[in-house]
Amino acid sequence: MTPNNSLNKRKVIVIKLGTSVLTKGTDSLDRAQMIELVRQCAEIKNQGIGVVIVSSGAIAAGREHLEFPNLPSLMSSKQLLAAVGQSRLMHIWETLFAIYKLKIGQMLLTRADLEDRERFLNARDTISALLTHGIIPIINENDAVATSEIKVGDNDNLSVLVAILCGADQLLLLTDQEGLFTADPRQHPNARLIREVNVIDDDLRKLAGGSGSNLGTGGMFTKVQAAEIARQAGIEVVIASGHAKNVITHLAHGEPVGTKVIPLETSLESRKRWILAAPISQGDLFIDSGAAQALLRQGRSLLAKGISRVGEQQFVRGDLVKVHDENGNCIARGLVAYSSEDLKKIIGKHSKEIDRILSYDYGAEVIHRDNLVIIKE
Repeated sequence: MTPNNSLNKRKVIVIKLGTSVLTKGTDSLDRAQMIELVRQCAEIKNQGIGVVIVSSGAIAAGREHLEFPNLPSLMSSKQLLAAVGQSRLMHIWETLFAIYKLKIGQMLLTRADLEDRERFLNARDTISALLTHGIIPIINENDAVATSEIKVGDNDNLSVLVAILCGADQLLLLTDQEGLFTADPRQHPNARLIREVNVIDDDLRKLAGGSGSNLGTGGMFTKVQAAEIARQAGIEVVIASGHAKNVITHLAHGEPVGTKVIPLETSLESRKRWILAAPISQGDLFIDSGAAQALLRQGRSLLAKGISRVGEQQFVRGDLVKVHDENGNCIARGLVAYSSEDLKKIIGKHSKEIDRILSYDYGAEVIHRDNLVIIKE
């Protein structure tokens, strides 16, 4: 079931544009490349498709505007360039979209903005209002003040969170590669393009490798990470070259370009989408094999009896936590009914014993199925 909001009255596409796409592999933003991307966005918007852009390039714009200064390799240097470049980048987008008589609206987010349910809904409503009034949202991380968010893969992961915010139908991850290959095409000329992905497993993650260009902060591995989250939310993802002719218009109309990641058949309801999108958990639970099977195969809630250990980080009732199997693999996220201190007293115990041990009872389920999202198939 998809969220019941105005974004779902028409098709919505989120387009993530990497730095390598906007610079065309150079040290500066390529205006000719950007106007071509704008033309395609204007074309599909005029066909009634909602367009949301997640734009990289602030750091590249800042470096260009300051005439490529020689700065130390520090986080503060990246934040300086982002602070200078963000307004430059938005001015360029505003100027180019104005050619097609389209207006843009800027949204600067960090992952922290999506941790709180109310702030998540406020961000969703803002994007909805922009689209309703024919304004194209252009979203970036607030790199001038962010720390962890500026690391490798930030805008790949941000784009999927934005797609979840929008209840988007499609997420386009445009890069300098044609898609996901059977091997790194820069090192293996015989590598073949993978046209369709139905399952994301450890082999595919290894195939994706690490980060590429030093201009941006993303790589193919982070795109696979983003795709894995998006498909859980019922959103189709396509990884494709931003340099390919009419790539946006072709993909918007379902034509085969790049690597398509097929979403799961049923998308998550609104509350579970937020649980999936919220990037930071407050703690960790480790469960036994029986409990893992109950979650993964039987669609059950998590009970205290199946918990073998509580992580070191403290959390309170209602916090978001990660659930790990016996091998330490994170298999789910959920909202806990009991604090970490309470859980340490009742782990491994039968549900009927909770009230006797704690002198109160919030229910048999430590994490109810309605507050649980499976993230490992």
